Amino acid sequence: MKTAVIPGSFDPITSGHLDIIKRASVLFDKVVIGIAKNFIKDPMFTLEERVELVGIATGDIANVSVEPFDSLLVEFATAKKAHVIVKGLRAVSDFEHEFQMAQLNRELNREVETIFMMASPKYAYLSSSAVREIAEYGGDVKGLVPSVVEEALKKKTSS
Repeated sequence: MKTAVIPGSFDPITSGHLDIIKRASVLFDKVVIGIAKNFIKDPMFTLEERVELVGIATGDIANVSVEPFDSLLVEFATAKKAHVIVKGLRAVSDFEHEFQMAQLNRELNREVETIFMMASPKYAYLSSSAVREIAEYGGDVKGLVPSVVEEALKKKTSS
């Protein structure tokens, strides 16, 4: 069984993330969405909320599971018996950072490969931080995020 991990903070999950997840689910027998606790960023949604939102957004994809993690990514991948990490790329600027991370992960565990999937052109501009900013200013995020996230953002930003 070929298992892949798709890591991220998913704060929140966007339509671009969902596109990468769906495309990866066709290529691998099992896809584990690893939601990082992420000490560096100050998330809008708690880890529990992010796990729930991603779970609902991906609930119709049979071979996808969602789990939080608080470890090195290669350790999480190994624990899930995954030999592949899938990373989405929107632009060349993403590649520079992701390439460095892939090299570090390879140094830590040579049995785990990183593959890059290019964002679909209609999502190449989309980021979680942009979605959060639009929502915080009362803008319409319809189509940028799954409907469950759209509702969650409205609740978060109206309080």
